[in-house]
Amino acid sequence: MPAPTPEPMTEAIVSLQHLQHNLSEIRRKTGEGVRIMGVVKANAYGHDVHRVSETLEQNGVTDFGVANIQEAIELQTGRALKKPASILAFASPLSSQIPFYLKHGIEMTLCNKETLFAAESHAAATGKKLRVHIKVDTGMGRLGLPPAAAMELLRASEQCPGIEVKGIYTHFADSSGDMEFTRRQLRDFLSLASEYEHSSGKQVLRHAANSGAILSLPEANLDMVRPGITLYGYHPAKETGTRLSLKPVMQVEGKIAFLKTVPSGSTISYCRTWRAPATTTIATIAAGYADGYPRALSGKGARVTANGQSFSQVGTITMDQIMVDLGTSSTAKVGDRVILFGWEGPTTAETIADLSNTISYEILCAVSRRADRIFR
Repeated sequence: MPAPTPEPMTEAIVSLQHLQHNLSEIRRKTGEGVRIMGVVKANAYGHDVHRVSETLEQNGVTDFGVANIQEAIELQTGRALKKPASILAFASPLSSQIPFYLKHGIEMTLCNKETLFAAESHAAATGKKLRVHIKVDTGMGRLGLPPAAAMELLRASEQCPGIEVKGIYTHFADSSGDMEFTRRQLRDFLSLASEYEHSSGKQVLRHAANSGAILSLPEANLDMVRPGITLYGYHPAKETGTRLSLKPVMQVEGKIAFLKTVPSGSTISYCRTWRAPATTTIATIAAGYADGYPRALSGKGARVTANGQSFSQVGTITMDQIMVDLGTSSTAKVGDRVILFGWEGPTTAETIADLSNTISYEILCAVSRRADRIFR
């Protein structure tokens, strides 16, 4: 039997059933003929890359997107994937990293000729083919070349026997808001892809749609879509017109570590920013900003749930603990679980993000390893 471990004080409950539900919702929106790349970068947005990828694979996903070669190797060697899968690293690689793409069969993002020639040299030395996706910058301004230069890169790739161009892709800058600009990005991308396929006589995998475009621009689905935040239960922006029936995949819970009654006028936490308006019970919850509950929430009226009741967080959020005003009638006791955000109660990652002036992506990714992942 495994050695006993202490009861955890903070847990991130991950619902794999909710993940499957969200994937089904995305499939319903895109149709069965469009491939889905599961975007599992940043440890699957904090949810655990191995369990998430395993579940996606069991539900028909064969393409996965990660941030860089380190994440790609972690996914490939983690034994979660049981079938051959395509893993694309989105980052533009350093020359020193190229041998690892070849060794592990990872698909590489190609952004310039310098990287192309370095990749061809490494491929020739190993006798292996390196599969690449050409990144086209149609307006994001982050990675890739503008269409004319990307065409030159594509043609140069044809002269490199060690390089196989598997795909062409771009990324939308504002697929939930400025749709005129997004449609222009799509037109520029499709014009390049059509020109290349016509001149080369080859067909390549075309992909452009992130979560926002899946919802708002169905003509951008192309051959494959790349959902990220929608897999994990949230819409990319409030402006998104089309909404799916999504379920949060993560719920973060802490435990009550201490209870005390304080008289009217008592101040709570650093800088004494909150003062009790009357005699009340204060619960100290064993979770703080080191667990991923942002300090920016301090004094913003964030609500937590204990025993089915909603209570307000009070005072400055500290590294390891937060304080909650339970009033005088709560039946909560030490050891009880408190839901900080998730699918139960009024508070979601989106709620937390709004109060913290950020986005749900950041809230999910910030849930630290100190919060034990529990899978259901």
